[in-house]
Amino acid sequence: MDNTLHRNDEKRRFELEVEGHTAFIEFIVDKDNNMYLTHTEVPTALGGKGVGKSIVEKALHYLKDNGYKLAPLCPFVAAYLKRNPEWKSLLAPGYNIG
Repeated sequence: MDNTLHRNDEKRRFELEVEGHTAFIEFIVDKDNNMYLTHTEVPTALGGKGVGKSIVEKALHYLKDNGYKLAPLCPFVAAYLKRNPEWKSLLAPGYNIG
């Protein structure tokens, strides 16, 4: 999936356009440069196409490349981290994924 991730600060979310639909992950950034990923949504029309996985991976790369620490409040993001422990180094202090 080659779609580009866009950071929409007005709506406080990352967006990924796929086949005319928008998948997104909502976020909050605190003063310590921690980014809380709070909610992931993939349109029904895109279900089963790997869009959720793709947007999470792209968001994690964005956090890593821009010096953010991750607070995974979204259950989908937390589940991704459990399956992909190589991303645990991004976790903000006090956060752990079992």
